[in-house]
Formats: sequence, structure tokens, C-alpha cells
Amino acid sequence: MPKQTVNAMVEGGKASAAPPLGPALGPLGVNIGQIISEINKKTADFKGVQVPVKIVVDEAKNVTISVGTPPASALVKQEAHIEKGSGSPESDLVADLKIEQVIKIAKMKKDNLSGKDMFAMVKEIAGTCNSMGVMIEGKRAVHTIADINSGMYVEEIKAEKTELSDEELQELDLKRQKLLADIERRKAEFMATAKQIIESMAGQPRGAIKAKLVEAKIPTIIIEELLPVEAAAAPGAPGAKPGAAPAAGAAPTAAKK
Repeated sequence: MPKQTVNAMVEGGKASAAPPLGPALGPLGVNIGQIISEINKKTADFKGVQVPVKIVVDEAKNVTISVGTPPASALVKQEAHIEKGSGSPESDLVADLKIEQVIKIAKMKKDNLSGKDMFAMVKEIAGTCNSMGVMIEGKRAVHTIADINSGMYVEEIKAEKTELSDEELQELDLKRQKLLADIERRKAEFMATAKQIIESMAGQPRGAIKAKLVEAKIPTIIIEELLPVEAAAAPGAPGAKPGAAPAAGAAPTAAKK
């Protein structure tokens, strides 16, 4: 029998004989429990994250297990304890990381990064943080990259320091909670302002209303939520102007069957 290969995504440290691994390994005549145990050992550092796993079984039933690494964005979310990155990273920052955590992610991903040394790889991960609205050392990640270029964090990066104290972790958790509370507060303010603008411009073309919302610096995600294209008055509806939008909260005109 030629070599058989099984590729699967498993949650770090929590692989089991349930699908997808069990049914795929069963016909190969190997010790499933032993393979599962080995996979969980190899993926223990990726708890809560989906990890790619490759299992190769040769003719003599010898098993080779190789574990890939999750995307950098998944590792950032894991370290930051967030479910997702910011939908508006230019305005909404969702978490803060220490440089040691960025170094840790760079070390995990070093075989998949283009950087020639740890300094370059750390900056590469910092770039991912920046696009996700995750700060580093209390500032936007793009500014941390500039700090690294200017010589800051040389000792930490050279030593590949990754450990944090319990106090530092607690501080980061409190910072994350504050950032999320600030986002919710700003969102409520933006929503109130946007609804007021939409109501005051009821009946005017959607484009004009959207332009006013943009002028008021309402985030795009809120504009699309409150002023969806499909909510525009149906062409030919009584009293409707071409391209006009209804007042906030107005129900879309039902399509005729």
C-alpha cells in the first residue's frame, strides 16, 4: 500500500477520534489513540486556535505527524484574548500587546515569515497587529514598528523574550476591557448622530444623505447598517424621488409578486 496522507484542521490540544480524524485514520490500521495523543502534545501551545495537521502513514504503518501554524492573525487574537480584529482599525483599537507577545508570535511563525531575522519578523507581526487594530506597548503598532527601527526593544528581541508577569497580563486585560467599552460608547454616539442626520434628510437622494454622513465622520460600517442600498424607496413608488432614501426605521417597500 502506498503512503496514505490525512490532512485536517484541529483545535490546539483538543484533537479527538471524532471527525475529521477518527473516520480518516480508522481504515489505515493505525493506533488512533496514540496519534491523537501525539497531536495534542504538538499543538498544546495553540489552545483555542485551529491548527493544520498532516499525518502520513507508510506501508510499514510508520506514522509521521507534522503540525503547521495558524495564521498570524489567529495567533494575535489568541494572545490578545479577542474574538476578532477591529472592523475599523483606523478609529477603533481593540486590544494591547506587549513586545514579548509579539516576539512569541514571531517565533511561532518564523518558518512562514519572510523576514531575514527576528527584528524583521517581529515587525512583520506588528504589521498584522496594525491592520487588526491591536496596539503594541500602548501605542498603534505602526508607531511601534518605528520604535523598533529607531533601536527600541533591542534587548528583548535579541534575547527572544516571551514571558510576562501575572501583573502585566492583568494590566493588558483591563486595558482590553476599557478599549471595548470605549468602542461601544463611540458606536452609540455615532449611531445617534447618524440617525439624526438620516431623519433630517428624509426623502432626499441616498447619495446626498451618505455624503452628509461621511462628512460627519460616521464609520462606513454604521452607514451601511443604517442606510443600506436595498432600503431605498422602490422606483415608481408613490411620492418617491429617484434614488431617495426613507426615514430611519422606515420599512422597505415590499416587492410585488
